[in-house]
Amino acid sequence: MNKALTQEPEDADSDEVQLPLLPLGVKNYITPQGYARIRGELLNLIDVERPKVVEIVHWAASNGDRSENGDYIYGKKRLREIDRQIWFFTKRLEIAEIIDPSVHFGRDQVFFGATVTYSDAVGLEKTITILGVDEADSSASQVSWVSPIARTLLKARVGDVLKMMTPAGVAEIELTKVEYPAPAVG
Repeated sequence: MNKALTQEPEDADSDEVQLPLLPLGVKNYITPQGYARIRGELLNLIDVERPKVVEIVHWAASNGDRSENGDYIYGKKRLREIDRQIWFFTKRLEIAEIIDPSVHFGRDQVFFGATVTYSDAVGLEKTITILGVDEADSSASQVSWVSPIARTLLKARVGDVLKMMTPAGVAEIELTKVEYPAPAVG
């Protein structure tokens, strides 16, 4: 069979992974906890996931015809995905700058790692935590420090009324509370 007919299109599974963009000239800040989590994911991929898949691919390859062997085809595809994730996590950790937010414990000014409560013009309060690009999770009320809301809040103090550009226009928010994790004892 013609090999060209059995290969996936080149753009179907690109081997190139793009890192999420950071604004030019900014650092890739991350908390110690975020760094540890990403490093743990990387080590799990290297030490657990990849060896399992390599074993499956090796077993599947030993069964003979690889062209219609689902275990082999899926396993090779999964290996490519794992290798891309390993590359991605490795590159992100290389450029990460670890910032411990607990150094600001007790302050009322917003810096990286702060958990901030603010209210909008109608008095609706919202609480967010400002974290790194690689660790922010919007479903847990965490925002990246380069997001519009975080950039509006950074360096503000409790009681400040700030103007933030939204899709609906300029909105005023008031900073009501700033918290940081307590420093580790020991």
